[in-house]
Amino acid sequence: MNNDHLYVPGLISDWFNQKGWEPFDFQLELWEKYKNGYSGLLNAPTGTGKTLAVWVPALSEWITENTEKPDSRKPPGLQVLWITPLRALARDTELALNEFTSDIGVNWEVLRRTGDSSSSLKQRILRKPPTGLITTPESLHLMIARKNHEKLFSELRMVVVDEWHELLGSKRGTMVELGLSRLRAIRPELKVWGISATLGNMDHALEVLTPGIPESKKTRITSKLQKETRVTTILPEKPEAFSWAGHTGSRLIPKLLPVLHESSSTIIFTNTRAQAEIWYQKLLESDDDLAGQMALHHGSIDPDIRQWVEDAIHSGKLKVTVATSSLDLGVDFSPVDTVVQVGSPKGVARFLQRAGRSGHKPGAVSKVYFVPTHGMEIIESAALQTAVKKQAVESRKAIIKPLDLLVQYLCTLAVGDGFIPDQAFREIKSTYAFKDVTDDEWRWILKFLSSGGVALKQYDEYNRVTLEENRYVIRDRKKAMRHRLSIGTISADPSLKVRFISGGFIGTVEESFISKLNSGDTFLFAGRFLEFIRLKDLTVYVRKSKATKGAVSRWMGGRMQLSTHLSAMIRLKMEEAISGTFDSPEMEAARPLLEIQQERSALPRQHQLLIERIKTLEGHHLFFYPVAGRMVHEGLASLFAWRISQISPVTFSIAMNDYGFELLSAKEAPLEEALENGLLSVDSLSEHISKSINAAELAKRHFREIARISGLIFSGYPGNRTGSKHLQASSGLLFDVFQDYDPGNLLIQQAFREIMAFQLEEERMRNVMSRISKEDVLVVNPDRFTPFSFPIMVDRLRGRLSSEKLQDRIERMKLKLEP
Repeated sequence: MNNDHLYVPGLISDWFNQKGWEPFDFQLELWEKYKNGYSGLLNAPTGTGKTLAVWVPALSEWITENTEKPDSRKPPGLQVLWITPLRALARDTELALNEFTSDIGVNWEVLRRTGDSSSSLKQRILRKPPTGLITTPESLHLMIARKNHEKLFSELRMVVVDEWHELLGSKRGTMVELGLSRLRAIRPELKVWGISATLGNMDHALEVLTPGIPESKKTRITSKLQKETRVTTILPEKPEAFSWAGHTGSRLIPKLLPVLHESSSTIIFTNTRAQAEIWYQKLLESDDDLAGQMALHHGSIDPDIRQWVEDAIHSGKLKVTVATSSLDLGVDFSPVDTVVQVGSPKGVARFLQRAGRSGHKPGAVSKVYFVPTHGMEIIESAALQTAVKKQAVESRKAIIKPLDLLVQYLCTLAVGDGFIPDQAFREIKSTYAFKDVTDDEWRWILKFLSSGGVALKQYDEYNRVTLEENRYVIRDRKKAMRHRLSIGTISADPSLKVRFISGGFIGTVEESFISKLNSGDTFLFAGRFLEFIRLKDLTVYVRKSKATKGAVSRWMGGRMQLSTHLSAMIRLKMEEAISGTFDSPEMEAARPLLEIQQERSALPRQHQLLIERIKTLEGHHLFFYPVAGRMVHEGLASLFAWRISQISPVTFSIAMNDYGFELLSAKEAPLEEALENGLLSVDSLSEHISKSINAAELAKRHFREIARISGLIFSGYPGNRTGSKHLQASSGLLFDVFQDYDPGNLLIQQAFREIMAFQLEEERMRNVMSRISKEDVLVVNPDRFTPFSFPIMVDRLRGRLSSEKLQDRIERMKLKLEP
């Protein structure tokens, strides 16, 4: 390392020289900026030293300040707080930072505090803080909820927010914003640095992370290093016979096995935990040699097992790991040279993130194999590759004014040292999320916390904070404990522990899945078939089963939908196909499917909206294809059904996928008349959306999460969780009470606002409506289902049939569709 770059002391430059390394330009730039008092956001490819880029300057600063001091070998208090969204990433970062500080001989200790940490470690961190602490947004708030928390952070120099792109746009990201506002109040000179993958709006990401810091003292650093991503699609032998819908992709395992055997270590990413369970089992059935060389990793498996899997990947002991998003982010698994993506990741950024788990070192190529689960995903693979070449990466926007989280945060402050209202108001107003909170809203929140508001003031459990000498506090120990147990925003169905009847913890499953099983039933979980014995004290007791079939464990969770960028690329690929351009193996493989679609119906050009009208024994089907993503299509389907019903009273059944949606009715709908009367119009859009979706009922369902985050309902104590039906009933009762007796309740208003913004994505829906309202409408009347309509119809059947029955039904329907 050239010592002319005096941004780091000799200890660190000597370490680089011993390794034979030269810092990258982006590392040197960041070290210089930090030394000059900057905060900022770093964007660099995976495996190029982002962790060292942000760790070195704080360490260098301390070494420089303490070089001449006789007690400089004594470790200081907490200097660097490292916030990460994933527990697996926390451990990986802990190992990397401790290894570096040990190598250069500096007595800094790095620990991690997450939900997996022991109580003794958490107490030790409070008694004797480490020099570096790696934590999650939830654990940061739990530390703020402690008495004298300011002492813990009194020497803090820097906060690093890792994988900021993953947190931005979620309430967990808002938790980070609130936590930073508290830390900046304790340490005004605090430097904040974020690490982010590429986003379409990096300047916005920087603004949200560093509000209140002068523009002259914040910067965005982008590495000029380019990471090559090499994508190969595993294509079926006979593309024309490949499934149109309804499969997991496991039929392509024989073609994938040679890739797994040729690779040193492979991570296979699936989009759901259930799909991971299926793929793990199917791989074992397909190749006995993988036994003992393959592991399963997802968030519901015993943390000790997950830890073992991560260690085994690090050490190169595992040939194959089947995982979900639990291994998505910047974990440094150097032995991994291949990534497999099963099914579409639905977004360019997510695809690049997962691809980056392979070749995790400078100059290495990220190799990723795409396994489509049905015919349309072959086109998605081609679209993804085009998007990667064009660097068309999605944007993420910060959430504005999630008042449920603000209520929770103020309780967090009150449980700790309490808060002075004027001071707390200034702090929360310094965040991007709450900069526009008004004085009236602030007064309402304080009244709501102290009295329960207009509707609940007679009930003591909702009178949470008391005002003592101009400081709001929570003195009631029971209320304080319940609050600490409720900190966070991650929602899930109540979980049940799974144990062998002979002893031994396996993991957790959700109550809604177990409720469907009877004693003696077999289910697949943690990579093995288990026999359900009984449910007792919120624990599922099982024994190993010799069965080779059974129910697959299911977990609730948001279904990923097609991103705006990827949907645009899919429409582009269809346009190219119409023009006769099949410029990739994927598009050649998709040609038979597209030709069948063209023969039976039509392929829409980029300026066209295709509508298919089909008559079957079920009734009259209308299929619309905006190619805009599942959630947008759900809203559009309801909107179109409502608008048509205003012309003629028609009752519709609705189904949708990422490519389009279906309106099914017993009698024929007046489509042409609806089109002439503004079916595609953007006029009165918000009013019509609200009327079409039964906004009050959707808001009532959504209010459960708002009630839980704001502390209005309690999910229960560890080992004694409250059932989901009880939680829904409790939150529904509160919603009705507020609607009737406290109509100005801000949390009720938030519920309506969030279903429009998040569940229906009103802004995106408005953009799609604006687009299709200008497009030419192409109405076609096929005599049977088409490659485009068939998957939507299958999705409608999915909720009514078991997996095996659905597969049988699909096969029978495919026979009928053949020429």
